Amino acid sequence: MVKRFRRGAETVSALAGVDLRVDPGEFVALVGPSGSGKSTLLALLCGWETADEGELAYLGPLADRRPDAFGWRDLALVPQALGLVADLSLADNVLLPARLSGTLAAEEPRARSLLTAFGVDHLADRYPHQASLGEQQRVAVARALLLRPAVLLADEPTAHQDRGHADRLLDAVTDAAREGSAVLIATHDEIAWGRADRVLSMRDGVVTEGAAS
Repeated sequence: MVKRFRRGAETVSALAGVDLRVDPGEFVALVGPSGSGKSTLLALLCGWETADEGELAYLGPLADRRPDAFGWRDLALVPQALGLVADLSLADNVLLPARLSGTLAAEEPRARSLLTAFGVDHLADRYPHQASLGEQQRVAVARALLLRPAVLLADEPTAHQDRGHADRLLDAVTDAAREGSAVLIATHDEIAWGRADRVLSMRDGVVTEGAAS
């Protein structure tokens, strides 16, 4: 896949021929310096951006559908900006995918379990602006995990966490892969690299196997 952006009179190549596959049940960590193209790749995979060249394909039940038609059970994203809904409580933010899919009552116990596992259950009735950035990030990860998505994408999901909370998030992400999700995270967290089944390095819009030395 190739993705270019215009910067004034200049054309910038954000993705320069990326060839990437993540299988169901696989946890892949994407590493590389800031500006290497990691966030652009995730935006393309979730349908926020469109490739200038190349194809994006999903296997299994997602094969014949465009990313912009996916629901949270198909594909869930944790963006760096988190994207919590300001007018919803933290608990309702976690439950948003269930509300949209019509499974609210069935998923309430799992939502409570995720909030407890991530140490934010005592904040369930608060709004995003009443929580720290780290707490908001844990809520965003819980929201993404709620419906056990077929594909889980996360951009720096441990960036605002201390080591203990980061490990809880990585435990949950690892469990998601074991339960069958195809998981791809962009991360600078070397502990996460050790949890992943495979580590890919990205630099100047190109992906290669293994962490850069």
